[in-house]
Amino acid sequence: MSGHWLDRPEAGGWFAIWLIRFIGLHFGRGFARLFLYPITLYFYFRRGPERLAARDYFRRIDGQPGNAWRVMRLIHAFASTILDRVFLLARGIDGFRVGLRGVDELHRHLDRGQGVLLLGAHVGSFEVLRVLAARRPECKLKLVMDKSKTPALTQLLEALAPELSGSVIDTARGGMDIVLALSEAAGEGAMITLLGDRGRPHELMRDARFIGADAPFPAAPWLIAALLKVPVVLCLGLYRGGNRYDLVFETLAEQVDLPRTGRNAALDAYIGRYAARLEHYLREAPCNWFNFYDFWQPHGATAVQPSVPSENLEHARVA
Repeated sequence: MSGHWLDRPEAGGWFAIWLIRFIGLHFGRGFARLFLYPITLYFYFRRGPERLAARDYFRRIDGQPGNAWRVMRLIHAFASTILDRVFLLARGIDGFRVGLRGVDELHRHLDRGQGVLLLGAHVGSFEVLRVLAARRPECKLKLVMDKSKTPALTQLLEALAPELSGSVIDTARGGMDIVLALSEAAGEGAMITLLGDRGRPHELMRDARFIGADAPFPAAPWLIAALLKVPVVLCLGLYRGGNRYDLVFETLAEQVDLPRTGRNAALDAYIGRYAARLEHYLREAPCNWFNFYDFWQPHGATAVQPSVPSENLEHARVA
């Protein structure tokens, strides 16, 4: 339970991930979903730290430790979203029912042509953003992600949708390269998507109240937003079971302002709002929390200097 999320191995491995891809694309989604039950049992019994982390999460959000059935439902939901990524990338949104909430608010930002930072979390599925991309093909979608953490899954997704690699800004690149790529994307009016709930060792972090206790959140997304001067919109693809998702958008900031005086307090306010809204949606759909590690482990808030040069963002990379 005390380990960092980066210390945990990729779920499944190359063979298992590609096997489920083969079964799904050749025999259909319905047949492939049958395999999610033995997969759920396997990970429940074989991945002890993840099982304990899930129990702790349910204890915090429900007031009592998650029983075996509750934890397995969470694992099954996680496996379902990974399987659905195969179909969303290979065949688009056909066969899925996706509800849209707050999309008019997002369109308002996109119509300005200045770009938008879509801030998500390891909650539900980000792939259902393809619904929006299909409706706004003129707006590029740029995904900020760490390709090295899940090499087997990344290789699979790029094989299914080769164009995906051109839309990814890999956080393994140097800080200045990331900033330049992000600035270019914002200048093109793109939807820049990144996840704001996980930090790396030695990354700038700030504590925020989250599901009853303080938890560390990375400062990088907010430093990036302040640098790019773009709106920040919470974006969550909540999994509702079967083939149903809700794609939720909610403006967190029209523009991020981090003044020299009181910078840390301003940053805490932005992160606190993000944490509060994330908690709100998790209480609405609790089996969407896919951080299978001790998310609340002590970290200690790191002070942000009055001025953070862009080249120092290498030490504030996003997950």
